[in-house]
Amino acid sequence: MSPSNPSRQQNSPSRGSPFRSFPYGRFAFALGLGVLGGLLFSALRLPLPWMLGSMTVCTIGSLFRMPIAAPSLVRPPMTAIIGVLLGSGFSPALLGHLGSWTISMLGLLLFVIVAGAACVLFLRKVARLDVTTAYFAAMPGGLVEMVILGEQRGGDARVIALMHSARVLLVVMTLPFLVQALAGAGTIARSRIGISVLEAPWTNHAWLIGTAIAGVALGRLLRLRAAFLLGPMLASAATHLAGLTDFVPPYEIINLAQLVLGTTIGCSFAGTAFREIRRIFAMSIGTTVILLAITLVFAVVLNRLSPFETTALLLAYSPGGLAEMSLIALALQLEVAFVAAHHIVRLFLVLIGAEAVFTALARLRRSPS
Repeated sequence: MSPSNPSRQQNSPSRGSPFRSFPYGRFAFALGLGVLGGLLFSALRLPLPWMLGSMTVCTIGSLFRMPIAAPSLVRPPMTAIIGVLLGSGFSPALLGHLGSWTISMLGLLLFVIVAGAACVLFLRKVARLDVTTAYFAAMPGGLVEMVILGEQRGGDARVIALMHSARVLLVVMTLPFLVQALAGAGTIARSRIGISVLEAPWTNHAWLIGTAIAGVALGRLLRLRAAFLLGPMLASAATHLAGLTDFVPPYEIINLAQLVLGTTIGCSFAGTAFREIRRIFAMSIGTTVILLAITLVFAVVLNRLSPFETTALLLAYSPGGLAEMSLIALALQLEVAFVAAHHIVRLFLVLIGAEAVFTALARLRRSPS
């Protein structure tokens, strides 16, 4: 989901008294900026206004050292709600389409290899980063894990963290415009998913809260890496696949999720020197262009080899955040399960394969020619 990096530790609540040390004023100011950004983007009819608007304004606020913060304490509840939203995209009819995902899943493995190699080459030859930092910063996913692994191998953890944060920020800020151009002007901006909170029956709210709580417990029981996201998503998906409910997430909840996501991503750069951010952003722009170009090529090719639309494949392969890309899929009324499943597999491939490949390459460099 939204990125975190070492620079945010100063904004996180202390372990002893999380509510006492919570920066209420700075967080309220950040949310206020996010709302202004959402309203501005809505007025301009730009795609995903509540996510991109809040993200843009809060990023600018971070660069100008405004007193804003989005502590980690606010993330789990919203992440659980987002997980429920993603799970609601699964339906009994989906089970009959799983076989058609084979080609796109196999293509995803090739995509991870090509995208990772291209970004490593760029960061080594153009950005002049050392091998370890370039490698773990170039991986298309797994921010926290890549930072940990990269630091253990001797890489620059701060650069790796900022590169991944900037990647998510830039992909989420640019991809909706590309998707909108392919799907039709104004599609994302006009979309309103679901019914209003005021119109939804009480059972909808009960399912939303119940699957969120049960999902978090399930995620912790299974020791999932992203328990607050994947747990509720699995719980919600199970209830929908079983036909127990077909509740539609209220659009106010989705707008709130986008607002909080955008605000937290924008605030992730708070406390970082402007010179460092400028350098990281310059490198990230290059990797983002490379990643989006490769993503588009794979989406166009696989569109001819599979029954899926180019826009759905573009979102499924995009190296952005799982929650962010799935929210775009919701806005476009695409198959959220298809998009979410591919992102989970991509992260799995990166987490499992990145260290193994790096170890193998290191051995090859050390072996005598």
